[in-house]
Amino acid sequence: MSLKQKTVHGFFWSFIENFAAQGLTLVIGVILANLLEPDKFGLIAMISIIIAISKTVIESGFSQALIRKKNCTNADYSTVFYFNFAVGIVLALLVFFGAPLISSFYNEPELTNLIKVLSVILVLDALTVIQRTILIKRIDFKMQTKISVAANVLAGGTAIIMAYRGFGVWSLVAQQVIFHAMESVLFWLGNRWLPRSGFSKTSFRELFDFGYKLLLSGLLNSVFKQANNIVIGKYFSAAQLGFYTKAHQFSRVPSQNLNGIIQRVSYPVLSEMQDNPERLKHNYVKLIRATMLLTFTAMLGLAAVAKPLILTLLGEKWSQSIIYLQLLCFVGIFQPLHSLNLSMLKVQGLSGKLLKLAVYKKTIAVPLIIIGVILGIKWLIIGMILRQIVAYFLNSAYSGKLIGYSSFQQIKDILPSFLLAVGMGAAVYFLGQFLNFYPAINLVIQIFAGTVLVLLLSELFRFKDYTYLKEIILQQIIRRKRGNN
Repeated sequence: MSLKQKTVHGFFWSFIENFAAQGLTLVIGVILANLLEPDKFGLIAMISIIIAISKTVIESGFSQALIRKKNCTNADYSTVFYFNFAVGIVLALLVFFGAPLISSFYNEPELTNLIKVLSVILVLDALTVIQRTILIKRIDFKMQTKISVAANVLAGGTAIIMAYRGFGVWSLVAQQVIFHAMESVLFWLGNRWLPRSGFSKTSFRELFDFGYKLLLSGLLNSVFKQANNIVIGKYFSAAQLGFYTKAHQFSRVPSQNLNGIIQRVSYPVLSEMQDNPERLKHNYVKLIRATMLLTFTAMLGLAAVAKPLILTLLGEKWSQSIIYLQLLCFVGIFQPLHSLNLSMLKVQGLSGKLLKLAVYKKTIAVPLIIIGVILGIKWLIIGMILRQIVAYFLNSAYSGKLIGYSSFQQIKDILPSFLLAVGMGAAVYFLGQFLNFYPAINLVIQIFAGTVLVLLLSELFRFKDYTYLKEIILQQIIRRKRGNN
């Protein structure tokens, strides 16, 4: 299979995996949101902060170093596996015994036992990092799709049954543990890689030299990504954190999925081209234009239908999430763009630049977070939007110099897609102001109108990026029809 075919195949299956997994998660989350109160989700969000930061340490940047390295040996994989596993155990013990302190910080005594149980996730994830990395390096997302869907179905089904029977927040804990356990087991059964070498100091030093800077920048990103949850959990209430996290979950369906696809597929693909600057730039520009057409339309469309969406799926008790979701959509717009710009720095081996950028961006974030604490959650999210704008110009300035593709050129290339999405979003939003049906009916009408409008305008003006995406989709359909015949 050629690199182009691998890229298209990888994007296709990564797209399917992300949206299948997130779609299942969303459906399960909607059912659980109707069975449980917002404060239960807030409690789990408080714990998720610690888990997310710990997982960044477990990965340690080594997986990115392995993906970038062209010829990895079993000694490389084995060394990283042993290191990750050891770090996972240490962190799990720290979280387990530190549970009372975390509970005290949030003034939520109920958290102690929840945290102790959820600490096992860190060990499970440490066992899975290499298996996942090998599949990403091979651009094999088909297996990951099957694993993710199977784990989601089992974990989500169990959580729904437990919630229905009155287990409350423990149903959400069970969902997390079962998902990570099933995912780990299936990765080992499906990939069948085993550590056949011992720990190699040579491999460790080589990978650590690149990976430790990614660890530090990733750790900074993880801490500040979770900063809003920490602030809301500490200074507001578990219920308010529940409203915020549920809005965040909805906003992640398009933005985080596209972001995840871009990170997992573009990095290994672009790494293959690192020795051919002209080819690298050509494909990089195509990725940015096509990705941002999808991102702009998805995020602005979601912001336009936020009200009927929340009321239809979650009910009136979650109405405070509406404004949070609308604002978070403008945060999510930038995520895939950041991933592509930062991937270019990783491809060129400039992990030191990534660390510097992380420090600059987090320095800007601190005063905006403080303002959010004083003025409220809405201003906290507005601060996030401002941070994303500044971060884009910093990221694109660094990456643009490497291949002669400046921030101005990027903006010029993606501006038509942005204007198309703004027009669609505005039309759909104002259409919703005139509709007076049940929220579910309003939602269907608005989504249909937005989809038709985007397709008509794209066909009418022959959008280059739209045509490119359409050709890829048609090629995949034809290939699958031929394969079935």
